[in-house]
Amino acid sequence: MITIFGIFIVLGGIATLFLRLFIKNNPTLNWFSTRKSIQIILVGAALSVISGMFFYAEPGTAYAVQYPWGGQKGVFRQGINTKMWGRLIPIQFELPIKYVIPNGEGEVGEQSKYANVDIAKYWAFSDAVKARIATSVVISINTEDEHQFLSVADRNKTERNLIRSRIIPNIDQAIKNTCKLMDAQDYISGQAADFDRYFKDQLENGMYQLEEFTLNQKPDVIGDSTTIRTVVNKEAKQKRFKIKVRNGEIIRERGNSLKAYGLTVIQAVVTEIDWEETFDKRLQLQKEEVAQTQLEKQQAEREFYRAQKEKAKGEANKAQERARLEKEQIQQTIEAETKAKVAEFNLVEERKKYEVAQFQAKTKKTLADAEAYQNAKLVSAGLTPQERAEWEYKTSVGVARELKELKLPQVYMEGSQKQGEGNLLQSLIGAEMAKNMVQKRE
Repeated sequence: MITIFGIFIVLGGIATLFLRLFIKNNPTLNWFSTRKSIQIILVGAALSVISGMFFYAEPGTAYAVQYPWGGQKGVFRQGINTKMWGRLIPIQFELPIKYVIPNGEGEVGEQSKYANVDIAKYWAFSDAVKARIATSVVISINTEDEHQFLSVADRNKTERNLIRSRIIPNIDQAIKNTCKLMDAQDYISGQAADFDRYFKDQLENGMYQLEEFTLNQKPDVIGDSTTIRTVVNKEAKQKRFKIKVRNGEIIRERGNSLKAYGLTVIQAVVTEIDWEETFDKRLQLQKEEVAQTQLEKQQAEREFYRAQKEKAKGEANKAQERARLEKEQIQQTIEAETKAKVAEFNLVEERKKYEVAQFQAKTKKTLADAEAYQNAKLVSAGLTPQERAEWEYKTSVGVARELKELKLPQVYMEGSQKQGEGNLLQSLIGAEMAKNMVQKRE
């Protein structure tokens, strides 16, 4: 711009010199003296020279300066730099390239002079479903290696040519290869992240070499124990593509990489996909089916939890009843154990009473034996017949009275006796009668 302005100033100075030769007595032309005209020409020439010698480098832009004598240099800093009438090839540090889906009027929205914006193209997935794929890619140039930058600038001449002839073809090839690796159904079912990963990896490291393979689908068998029908899909054999791999390494296309131009992929993502109308209808049906399935699932879960609630309630009732029965059982057990203990104590008490009665009976028998022995001695000492008869009478009367008053144990157990030994009852009666007789005689 300064050069053109300087040229106009030079032409104006030359014009004033020639006009003064042909037009006389003109106040305006008389003001432009020969000296002033020459000064104007020199100022215009200086402006033209200055604009050819220097240029202003904008921030965020690298410049390849190619001199008329064949040399060149790279400028990566903003400010005023020399170009010495050389050619400038400006290239931005980062090159934004976007594919956008047009609106209903066919417009792509707001444009920017720093971004390359194009309308998104239709691409076919492996199941032949087509869609417009909007992408956002940011490419960075190499500002560290001046030689490589100058080589790229020299081979591509302009930034626009670099984008159109090098970068966009790589983007298109990466999208095409990635679409071949999956179905549209796979993309919407959770492989969108894989799509972005494959897309960026190919831009950074080179295009995949793909090989075709056939996916044989087994026919579905529908039926029960009596009837079986085989449903065969007409598209049972579907052509698919996969990445070629050798010795665990991915095989890529040679020479088809942005790295060869010193370009680095900063960003490569899919921002939007506009599916074809038929697939949109299929997606809508799937959404409705999924919504219905979710509703039925929720209803089934509700019934399940209701059944679990009833089951838990029944278990709680069972536990409560079990606790009640266990409490009753414990009470009955304690009562039974108490009765058993009482019976055991009673048995011990009766046994003690019996033992006491036995000892008392033995004591009385011993005393009776002693009294009988004494009486026998008295009798053997000599009684008159009259005294004997009187003694026998009194003895019988006393025996009768003693038998009446005699208190024997309620329980009596008789064991075996040796031959010649008398009955305990007889011994007791005899002892008591003998005792009474002795007392009366005294």
